[in-house]
Amino acid sequence: MAKDHNVGMIDRIFRVAFGIAFITGSLVYIEPLLSYLVLILGAILVLTGLFGKCPAYSALGINTCGGMCDIKKMPKAKD
Repeated sequence: MAKDHNVGMIDRIFRVAFGIAFITGSLVYIEPLLSYLVLILGAILVLTGLFGKCPAYSALGINTCGGMCDIKKMPKAKD
């Protein structure tokens, strides 16, 4: 299952944070059509962040897991 992930940890954190912000913003915005679009975008960001799998990344061949910016792979600080 871990091999199915294509979204790294930092990417996941930002997706969930921005997704929650978009969902919150959609609830207070006046224009209904834009509000629904922002709500859907926020939900997609939260779900892809929680599950670690992004269909758009798969289609484009992008994988942010295990790279230099992944929290699990960061080098340890020298004492």
